[in-house]
Amino acid sequence: MASGSARGRVLLFTSGPWEGGAGADTQLAASIVDCMPEREFLWFTRWPPHGPPGAARGRGVPIVTRDGVPHVSERLQAALVGSVLARRTDLVHAILTIGGTYPLFSRLRRGLLGGGPVIHTVPGVMDLGLLDGARPLGTTVALSEATAGQLRAAGFGDVRVVPPVIPLDRWPWRSRALGAPVVLFAGHHDPRGGAHEAIAAVAQAHRRGARFRLVLAMRGRPGQNVRALEAGLRAFATQQGLAGIDIHGHVPDMPALLAATDVLLFPPRSLGGKADLPFVVLEALATGRPVILSDLPQFAALGDAVLRAPVGDRLRTGELLTRLLTQPQLWEMLARRGRATVEKRFGPDCFRAQYERLYQEALA
Repeated sequence: MASGSARGRVLLFTSGPWEGGAGADTQLAASIVDCMPEREFLWFTRWPPHGPPGAARGRGVPIVTRDGVPHVSERLQAALVGSVLARRTDLVHAILTIGGTYPLFSRLRRGLLGGGPVIHTVPGVMDLGLLDGARPLGTTVALSEATAGQLRAAGFGDVRVVPPVIPLDRWPWRSRALGAPVVLFAGHHDPRGGAHEAIAAVAQAHRRGARFRLVLAMRGRPGQNVRALEAGLRAFATQQGLAGIDIHGHVPDMPALLAATDVLLFPPRSLGGKADLPFVVLEALATGRPVILSDLPQFAALGDAVLRAPVGDRLRTGELLTRLLTQPQLWEMLARRGRATVEKRFGPDCFRAQYERLYQEALA
């Protein structure tokens, strides 16, 4: 335990450096720092340095990395460095998706994170089977009631639910863009991640007479052959009768891309480790862009702010897309409803209050 002079010092434990991209763990960590200015935080930062510093308060602890992505080397460094820092801070706030290495990590919890208090925010669960061998690190926080229920059933006990927050100043309302409509899919090259469903649904809408441009923003995961995966998506689009699609990797200016978008289409069969409420979905709603989702239980908190189709139902998804693109009044209604939902349910005040309460409980 740290000395009394450092009371309230918090280690934000993520799987890689702060500047590692737009992963849910680092985005959640950034949200916590922004919303809790009275706390002093430690976090993992990229070395050699790259881009602007991650946070204005506290201190970044360097992790050697080639590209900032949490490969095996970065994860091992995070575990080793974190095991030292955990004993020099008052609270460890782990922000970790439950993936393949989590069951072992959870069994080594005391050796890695010490005996002090731990809060574990779970952005998502890659595979429910992993919960069989997993243990809680401490107080557990889920982003949705659906995942909270799964964690409780797996023996995680009292699991709190704190939805993510969207900085509304960074994601202001934008009027609908002029010109040819743009439909955006933003996700990963996961087998059930929704890219193929999105292309098939777009093809359905195209055959119904809707005219627009499809853009896919696809971030690769460590170890994936992104070039081959993109070639496969283009071939599938051609098979579906689409003349061409735009595929981008990492998008440095996501606000600009969403401002140019008319509809966000995200129909995964499973989230596969993505955040229960993907940030891009909330960012699109904040910008005033209607969203079409598959009807996964994690999305229940969005209510009638989005349109949902049964999981894997490409025909129904295409029908909803056609309606949005051909009915301006429906588009406008959903755009305004989405913004209002983000302001009411995903603003900073409730997020700050809930985490401040958790911190006070842990440090009592």
